[in-house]
Amino acid sequence: MRIMRMSVEMDNQGGAELCFPQLFNTSCKKPTTPLSQVLFHYIVVFSVSLLTAALNLLVIIAVSHFRQLHTPTNILLLSLAVSDFLIGLLMMPAKILRDTACWFLGQLTCLIYNYICFIITSASVGIMVLISVDRYVAICDPLHYPTRITEKRVKLCVCLCWLCSVFYNILFIKDDLLQREQHTSCYGECVFVIDYIVGTTDIVVTFIAPVTVIVILYMRVFVVAVSQARAMRSHVTAVTLQLSVTLTAKKSELKAARTLGVLVLVFLLCFCPYYIVSLFGYKLLNSSSASIVIYLYYFNSCLNPLIYAMFYPWFRKAVKLIVTLQILQPGSCEVNIL
Repeated sequence: MRIMRMSVEMDNQGGAELCFPQLFNTSCKKPTTPLSQVLFHYIVVFSVSLLTAALNLLVIIAVSHFRQLHTPTNILLLSLAVSDFLIGLLMMPAKILRDTACWFLGQLTCLIYNYICFIITSASVGIMVLISVDRYVAICDPLHYPTRITEKRVKLCVCLCWLCSVFYNILFIKDDLLQREQHTSCYGECVFVIDYIVGTTDIVVTFIAPVTVIVILYMRVFVVAVSQARAMRSHVTAVTLQLSVTLTAKKSELKAARTLGVLVLVFLLCFCPYYIVSLFGYKLLNSSSASIVIYLYYFNSCLNPLIYAMFYPWFRKAVKLIVTLQILQPGSCEVNIL
């Protein structure tokens, strides 16, 4: 997630304890946040971080282990769970450490951390677009869904999504990589600075364009889903086997569309605030509001597995088998979990 100056308010003026006392003229001041506030911050964020990593690890194990769950849609959910797991494992703890203490790991480590954050954010947005495309084809073109949306194609798209994120975000770090000292006002802070043109391009590529695609596709899915639901109600008295099978398949796809629609909606509610503020001016985004919108986006990674638990019986069943260690038994991957 891009931020013009991602750091605690630290400067190199005198009158406070320095991060690097031996570098008096170039060291940042240590943060002056009250200890009680820092402890509360640590407890809340690390608790959410641990919960996020644990829940998404359950999703990763479930989809990877049980063969019945190896479907195109679940492969997309698996990729999303990987990015959410990394957010809980890496991004949340590093963010709280950077916000409440001096950065002692050096500028290169700061750059690598920011780069990883950018990759995960871009990949998550890309996966959400792929999920929208998956549901669009499943609902609007169900006859061709099995041939167009295959496991092999979805895996290829997921790999391309992550690769594009890796190479796309090199554009943002190359200047800082070559001139790391230029954007650092003092030692002890971790900042990332982008110019107006690059920032505007990023808003278009990682916010406006994908959100537009997601909204348009799901509006179309919603219209078709409503018409299909009405059609099924009008044929509910039919008793032929063929119709029964068809209606069951349609109901399954509509339920999946509803569940993933909730997933996408929650993502947009957590993802949009930062870019909306950025769109209307970075000056509106002070250090406090910046932390709020970033943590809101991070919190989405904790909500996704809870959405699966609410709407997917297979996930609840899989969690039970994982927690009770039944997946360690021979042949457990072939268990009927749907």
